[in-house]
Amino acid sequence: MPLRVVQQGSPRAADEGTRIGTVRRPPRGVSKAAFSSGNWYDVWFPVLAPSADTLKQGREAETPQQWSAFVRKFKAELNTPEAQQSLDLLAVLSRDANLSVGCYCEHESRCHRSVLRELLAARGAVFAGDETA
Repeated sequence: MPLRVVQQGSPRAADEGTRIGTVRRPPRGVSKAAFSSGNWYDVWFPVLAPSADTLKQGREAETPQQWSAFVRKFKAELNTPEAQQSLDLLAVLSRDANLSVGCYCEHESRCHRSVLRELLAARGAVFAGDETA
């Protein structure tokens, strides 16, 4: 019963479970009724999304130093009780339920999803592919 980190809008895995959208804004031009059926997300959870300014900084990062600055800023934003509790909850749920977190970015390596994966792993989250760990 693992956690998956996914690109929203991508096809769902057969046993993916609930898809949680860790994005600041819903997808443009998509009706609320189509969020789930269009493989965007089942639940919108913006508490784990970067602020608009931080997101812009991440999108504009071209060098490793700029990307590191984005990561530091995003982690600082997640240093609130609400975000910390949310990360703890997702990590625990990953041990007993199929679920996924995601956003719109095409490449996880240049996306806040990579930071969420790191923070969830540090809390003992179980990811797809390492359920026996």
